[in-house]
Amino acid sequence: MASYQQLPTADRSSYVDVSTTRHEDPEHDHLFEASRSLTHESSEKALGQRRRYIYSGLALLVCLITFVVQTEVAGYLATTLQYKKPIFMLYITHSSWTLLWPLQILILRLVKYHLPFSTFFRLHLKTVLSTAEMILDHNTGDHLSRSHHHTPQQFTPENTLPRAKALLSQILKICFYLFLALTVAGSSWYIAINLTTTSDITAIYNCSAFFAYAFSVPLLHEPLRRDKAFSVILAMVGVFIVAYGGGTDQNEDDAAKYPFRVWGNLIIGVGAVLYGLYEVLYKKLACPPSAVSPRRQAVFANVVGSGIGLCTLCVLLIALPILHWTGVERFELPRGQILGLLCASIVSNMLFSGGMLVLMSLTSPVLSSVASLLTIFIVAIVDWFLFSVPVTLAGLIGGIMIIAAFLLLSYATWLELQAEDDTELEDEYNQEVN
Repeated sequence: MASYQQLPTADRSSYVDVSTTRHEDPEHDHLFEASRSLTHESSEKALGQRRRYIYSGLALLVCLITFVVQTEVAGYLATTLQYKKPIFMLYITHSSWTLLWPLQILILRLVKYHLPFSTFFRLHLKTVLSTAEMILDHNTGDHLSRSHHHTPQQFTPENTLPRAKALLSQILKICFYLFLALTVAGSSWYIAINLTTTSDITAIYNCSAFFAYAFSVPLLHEPLRRDKAFSVILAMVGVFIVAYGGGTDQNEDDAAKYPFRVWGNLIIGVGAVLYGLYEVLYKKLACPPSAVSPRRQAVFANVVGSGIGLCTLCVLLIALPILHWTGVERFELPRGQILGLLCASIVSNMLFSGGMLVLMSLTSPVLSSVASLLTIFIVAIVDWFLFSVPVTLAGLIGGIMIIAAFLLLSYATWLELQAEDDTELEDEYNQEVN
């Protein structure tokens, strides 16, 4: 197009410079900037969602593999080697979670080896503390009075130490609450194993998925959706089919062998409720807001895991001597093959727990709880492949139902995440325009 100077004098009065047209219309300019900002944020959210799916998939894979290893090792210790120290095993496996954060720091350090360690650790600690601050603000409702994109107050040399102490003490308090729910739930399993059948324990304890969904509605304000409720119920039916598909003869033998079966079922029922509560409390109290990047959520999940492990290490240490002196559970230092298998159990439990915390952070306690039910079918397949233990028809049907429930729930969760992203983008666009 010809410039203003190139036009004849008679045509200059009708000349309009296109390069400046947008700036002459403030409203159009504002809408243009809002649209461009929305497009940029939409691409960032799409990238974040892809990372969320990748991290969630990796966490699920780690959980499935390590749970199978842990189950097979624990079964070999109890049945073949006759090593039955349930409280001690609970103590050492859950205490091993303390290593999650140090191991994470080591891995991140190997990735960022080019940075001086002091710089690397300072940046990592600031990330953890700022994430903790976001969580505490979100829990107390302070985020409602702040902007949509909350940026925590900058850490300075003068305020870092006192703020770090305050934040870490609050996070440790949350970890202690989670430790109580988790430990009572885990202890109920070890107590009930001597009072009732393994079928009852499998069926009732895995009902924690139902209780996780039940607690999610009032505590996480999760809407009651028919597709998610159907998925959870389908998974529960699958578990009951696996647990009670052995026939009436087996049930009659169990009735004679376990005279206190009702008490055992009540105890494991309490454990199922508390484990479902633990998963929901973790999501409510210890997970960063959904706007936080998936990588940051995964990092902080292991920090919380270390806090729970530290509480276990300190509190249950008091219980072990009492159990030894009263004769409830005699302490014996493991040696030889038992020691090696215990180490394998510790490592597998630590990795499983870390992966499960990451999975709950990135998705929901309901999805992660149903995902853990997949291990029932996978363990049966591994037993068949390695030890020639036949897979029953009931086990096959129940396993297929659990897998179908997990796939349905995954799809429902994906739809929810997409709807949340669309709502957030629409709100951000309206804020930009207004």
